[in-house]
Amino acid sequence: MPRTTRGFKARRRRNKIMKAAKGFVGARRRLYRPAVATVWRSWAYAYNDRKLRKRDFRKLWITRINAASRECGVSYSQFMGWLGESDIDLNRKMLSEIASHDMTAFKQIVDAVRPA
Repeated sequence: MPRTTRGFKARRRRNKIMKAAKGFVGARRRLYRPAVATVWRSWAYAYNDRKLRKRDFRKLWITRINAASRECGVSYSQFMGWLGESDIDLNRKMLSEIASHDMTAFKQIVDAVRPA
């Protein structure tokens, strides 16, 4: 039986991997087998890190809101509790942007949600 080289489909698959391996160092860029292992691992990390990025940003927003609310004399948990009870509908991302760029507006929000 003659040897088959699988033609353009296999070449297209290999080229996709080798194109994704650009920027790697040494054999990971030049040779197919190490490139496959490295590219698959990089795709796995990319998938996981897309999930972790959401966690990291939420953590950053909470830290910013906490720092700004403490400047206003309120803890983060108190402020978020009051915000939930009030009719003001702002998410953490917007609150952190307001806290980092316009502290006077943030103080007005804190005063608006503070119970009398």
